[in-house]
Amino acid sequence: MDHHRLGRTGPSVSALGLGCMGMSDFYGPADRAESLATLDAAVEAGITLLDTGDFYGMGHNEMLIGEALRRHRREDLVISVKFGALRGPAGEWSGYDARPAAVRNFLAYTLQRLGTDYVDIYRPARLDPAVPVEETVGAIGELVRAGHVRHVGLSEVGAATLRRAAAAHPIADLQIEYSLLSRGIEAEILPACRALGIGVTAYGVLSRGLLSGHWSAGHGGGARDFRAMSPRFQGGNLAHNLALVEALRGVAAARGASVAQIAIAWVAAQGADIVPLVGARRRDRLAEALGACGLAPGVAELAAIAAAVPPGAAAGARYPESQLAHMDSERPVG
Repeated sequence: MDHHRLGRTGPSVSALGLGCMGMSDFYGPADRAESLATLDAAVEAGITLLDTGDFYGMGHNEMLIGEALRRHRREDLVISVKFGALRGPAGEWSGYDARPAAVRNFLAYTLQRLGTDYVDIYRPARLDPAVPVEETVGAIGELVRAGHVRHVGLSEVGAATLRRAAAAHPIADLQIEYSLLSRGIEAEILPACRALGIGVTAYGVLSRGLLSGHWSAGHGGGARDFRAMSPRFQGGNLAHNLALVEALRGVAAARGASVAQIAIAWVAAQGADIVPLVGARRRDRLAEALGACGLAPGVAELAAIAAAVPPGAAAGARYPESQLAHMDSERPVG
C-alpha cells in the first residue's frame, strides 16, 4: 500500500481510505459482524485512513469503529471525523451547528464513543451559515493545541471558504465528492486546494454505487436508503447513467479490471494529493476496491475512460435540490 501526505501539513495516510458511513446509515441495513470483519480486513491490508461522522447512525458508526480500534494499534491509524449535522430521534435532519462551544461538546462525545483520547482529523460536515468559518476552524485549532485533535479538515466547502479557513489555521484536507460522474471540483475548488497546499479526500468515488458495476435498474433501495431520493437513481436519469457504466465496463474489461476498480483508479490518477475513500462494508467489496491500487491507468487508458464517461455526462444532480441549496461547495463560481 502506497502512502501520501494530506496537503502540506497533514498526516501521511494510505493511498486508499475506508469510508465507514454505510456500515451504520444511509444505504439500508448492514451486518454488524461483517462490518467489523471488513474494518479488520482493511487495516490488515494496509489501509490507515478510516473516515466517519458523529451523526452516522447517531453515534453508532463511531462506536463500531471504537470496537474495531481495540483490536489494532491506535497510533497506526488516522481517524477522520465529521461533526455538526443535527438530527432528531427519528433520524430527521435539523440543520448544522459549528459554534465553538458545540465543537468542543461534539468532540467530547466522539472521544468517548471511539474510546480514544484524540482524533487525527476533525472537520465540520458542512459550513454553518450562522458561524464564520474562522470561528469554527479557530475552535478546532484550540483543540489541536490541547492535544485532543491532530489536524483540521473541511468538508464540501467552496474555494473562497477554503481561503478564509486556511488563513485562520493550517488545513490538512478537504473532503468532497469526486468521481467520473461528479467533477465539479475541477473548475475552482481543486486548483484552490493545490494553491493552498490542502489535500483532497474524495468520497463518492463510485457515485453511491452507480459506478460499482453491480447496480441495476431493478436494484432499488428502502426508504432509508439515500439512493431512493438521489436524482441520479431516478427514472430516465438512472437509465442514462447505467448506459455510461456499460461504456466504462468495456474499458475495464480491456484492462482485466472491474468497473469499480477502473473508476477508483481514475480518481487516484488525478493526483498524488487526492486520496479516494471507498465505502465498502463487506470484505468482498473491499477486496475488489483494493485491486484498484495497482492499476495506474496510462495516457491511452485515461483517454478511453474520458471517452466512455465525458465530463458532465451524468444525468441528475449529486444531491436533491433541498440539500444542494445548503452546500457551500455548490455556490456559483465567482
